[in-house]
Amino acid sequence: MASKEPNEAYDRTAGRVTLVGAGPGAVDLITLRGQRALAEADVVVYDDLANVALLEFCPAGIDRIYVGKRAGKHGAIQAEISAVLVSEAQRGRHVVRLKGGDPLIFGRGGEEERALAEAGIPFEIVPGVTAATAAGAMTGIPLTHRQHASAVVFVTGHECSGKPGDAVVDWRALARTRATLCIYMGVRRAGVIAAELRAGGLLGGTPVAVIANATLPNQSVQIGDLDSVDTLTAALEGRPALIIVGEVVRLAEIVEQAKTALAET
Repeated sequence: MASKEPNEAYDRTAGRVTLVGAGPGAVDLITLRGQRALAEADVVVYDDLANVALLEFCPAGIDRIYVGKRAGKHGAIQAEISAVLVSEAQRGRHVVRLKGGDPLIFGRGGEEERALAEAGIPFEIVPGVTAATAAGAMTGIPLTHRQHASAVVFVTGHECSGKPGDAVVDWRALARTRATLCIYMGVRRAGVIAAELRAGGLLGGTPVAVIANATLPNQSVQIGDLDSVDTLTAALEGRPALIIVGEVVRLAEIVEQAKTALAET
């Protein structure tokens, strides 16, 4: 394994890669360690989900390589991105791979660290705030709650092709857990997912929140239920959003009502 412990020194003359979690969107939600890595970068490789304002932390004049990928609009396939990281590091450079959220939660960081390890490239992973925890915190939705949810599930709504049949998400089984479901990349299949959750036993009135641009000034929050999920997601096609399903969503309305009451006093 080519990764190192955080306090283990690197040979600064050799190439290396740092996979940095950019956080959910707001610039000030990147970690101090992530900001420091950007300040020490020789080249930064970034995508759509990382706030481009974070590039201001990089030294002036360094190479900035865009490898954005969105549904139906891929700037680079994953194999090409991994190849860029390897080749740049082999030139003796410190490469920062800036990834939205956390590198290892639906960010394909596992594929990139494997490519680096196989190529013998030293690398470090800097955690980031993932979308689900950020979206919950910004909207007052506790993902776990003693009275409503003893578990939380992070799950993708967009699965890659070629996955073995037994590895496909079993939405009906998830419905039976009564856990809070945090669905990444689920906007395009929201109606299908809702139908499967209802078939698994969730009521159509189960609360749902759809949160886009969490932590940013243009954050939007749509709250409804499983029966209205198509309406909630209708205006979000092509935009990254997180879908939260579960009784804890009701608490967002309570928090909002409390804020309104406080403002009126």
